[in-house]
Amino acid sequence: MTRPEPLAEAHSSLVVRPARDDDMGAVARIYGYHVRHGLASFEETAPDCDELMRRRAEVSARGLPYLVAEREGRILGFAYASAYRPRPGYRHTVEDSVYVDESALRQGIGRALLSRVIARCTELGYRQMVAVIGDSGNVSSIGAHLALGFREAGRLQAVGYKHGRWVDVVLMQRALGRGQSAPPERP
Repeated sequence: MTRPEPLAEAHSSLVVRPARDDDMGAVARIYGYHVRHGLASFEETAPDCDELMRRRAEVSARGLPYLVAEREGRILGFAYASAYRPRPGYRHTVEDSVYVDESALRQGIGRALLSRVIARCTELGYRQMVAVIGDSGNVSSIGAHLALGFREAGRLQAVGYKHGRWVDVVLMQRALGRGQSAPPERP
């Protein structure tokens, strides 16, 4: 996925494309809002733009997608896939992350981003995608994942503490490509 692709349906003016260096200020703003005000991330201090550029470079160095959603020149969200765990036995599994600008929530932007991350990871030969969703009350994220073929795999109760309260994590999982039906094509 190297060229921007407009989305069909109601999001025809929304373009999902690979993130560039000049997008990272907007990514930092979006993520910073969620760090400061939300429970999707368990970070408590928002990383600066340089740190987010370093993280994006790490994702890109693995050949994984790091995408932004843009409408009329404004970045409205970002999503990426990263290694699920560092040990070699997990190399066929990725974890997704999706964040949407607070002014554009519940407009299908997260779902559009996630669908492209799923498609790209499937093309790359990954077999499973895991979502680690902070806050069991995050119905938007849980709903978007369910709509795109994820199932709930479990809940970890009170594993995070943020904004003065204990926070659950919802684990969701989705097969990619042939999933577990056959051995992976790549070692």
